[in-house]
Amino acid sequence: MSLINTTIKPFKATAYHDGKFVDITEATLKGKWSVFVFYPADFTFVCPTELEDLADNYAEFKKLGVEIYGVSTDTHFAHKAWHDTSEAIKKVQYPLVGDPTATLARNFEVLIEEEGLALRGTFVINPEGQIKVLEIHDNGIGRDASELLRKVKAAQYVASHPGEVCPAKWEEGAATLKPSLDLVGKI
Repeated sequence: MSLINTTIKPFKATAYHDGKFVDITEATLKGKWSVFVFYPADFTFVCPTELEDLADNYAEFKKLGVEIYGVSTDTHFAHKAWHDTSEAIKKVQYPLVGDPTATLARNFEVLIEEEGLALRGTFVINPEGQIKVLEIHDNGIGRDASELLRKVKAAQYVASHPGEVCPAKWEEGAATLKPSLDLVGKI
């Protein structure tokens, strides 16, 4: 069964954010769009490039009312140490969530049990706590924040325009489709 359109499970975790340790729960996400970006581990190779790319695009996500959460099975203490020592991670202004019990990684079905690490999983969550976009792939393949931004805009558009859908490569301001019997076989 897919996690698409399911409501996220209850959780409690600690994040490193703005120089402090803060608690994050499913209630924290309610009422706004959120993106969970799971990655394997702090102090690795592809992970800092992805988190830095998100940091470079963070202002655009914030303009859309979206909070990003970087999540790994490391502790919030490790996130702070990484933030203090990595030039790429120093740019991160969004919460870095510690998941040492792997509760979140299990809830979102990205845990590699035998390694205790998460796959690269990306989840766009609507203000009601439902997963609207998910992408999970091999840990050797880095993600692109601009593509994630496009997907968030599409998810927000569809949510605010019932009866419309976004075609492939849709960009903000481009034409959408209104599925109907008249369109069958015409696209």
